[in-house]
Amino acid sequence: MKKILLLLTVYLLSVPAFAQSDDVGKFIDDILLIAGKFSAPAADGAGIQASAGWFSSASALEKWDFRFSLHGNALMVPSKKKSFTLNNSELQLLEIQGVESASLPTAFGGVSNDVLVGNINFMGQDIPVDFDAIDGIGRDYIPHAFAQVAVGVGAGTEITLRAMPKVTIDDVTASTYGLGVVHNLSQYFNPYNFERSFQVAIGVAYSKLNVEYEFEPQGAQGIVLLDQINVDADLFMAELIASKNFGIFEPFGAVGLMNSSFDYTFGGTGDYLSEVNTQVNKLEDSNFQFKGDLGFNLHFDRFRLSATGTVGEFFNANLGLHVRI
Repeated sequence: MKKILLLLTVYLLSVPAFAQSDDVGKFIDDILLIAGKFSAPAADGAGIQASAGWFSSASALEKWDFRFSLHGNALMVPSKKKSFTLNNSELQLLEIQGVESASLPTAFGGVSNDVLVGNINFMGQDIPVDFDAIDGIGRDYIPHAFAQVAVGVGAGTEITLRAMPKVTIDDVTASTYGLGVVHNLSQYFNPYNFERSFQVAIGVAYSKLNVEYEFEPQGAQGIVLLDQINVDADLFMAELIASKNFGIFEPFGAVGLMNSSFDYTFGGTGDYLSEVNTQVNKLEDSNFQFKGDLGFNLHFDRFRLSATGTVGEFFNANLGLHVRI
């Protein structure tokens, strides 16, 4: 990401003089293409991880009953999500030095030794461009923890609030919060002798995720110095849930659809900071994904232990400890 910031800064130092340069337009298009391929797997993974752990039963709390929960997530990163193939034929101005194509890291990948090069023709002069491919974080799984509070509001309906305060690891700060609602559908089927131990419900949830990346200032004093990127994600989910109670043991499953959208904003100083954030709007994205949940609960009086596997573009494992108040 630092490489993208530096290249955008080079472009913005000459605004608006660069505005009429075809080469600069091609250069920016190439950077956004590479940035999109770099960040797309992380966006998909965030959607899967944010959708996990909302509901582990189709049975809703009784009116004004409360349940407090602590959850731990682990998003597993498959090898195919750690890299992407880039061909010179996809690029307009840049090219990969020495080869026609290369496997470059995504946000989940590791370190790359590949170099991107090119020349920008501006006012009769060639401005050389030479930078390393962007390095990823190099992880096989992404941990994520949060707390939830649920309350029954009657009519087979339960409302859940989720929150994780800001947590900083190295130079990355993340926080999340959200709201979920589950409504039991089996209550309408009882006249048709549906088993009361078998429950069906529909659940919807909204999550807000904020991630801040801090880095050493990049750019020129007084013009633009970039030192942070903020990523704001809005994540929506709807799913159909089924569970069956066997006393202490309650298996459950769910199928659903998610929509995630991402907004990027750079932080820093300088007269051209607003121009940076205008250009980076091209990186904003929205994505639909299907998902499935499969898991079980173990009931111990007021306590419940849940284990859930969420499958979509990624696999996410979730463990939850719940206490009814």
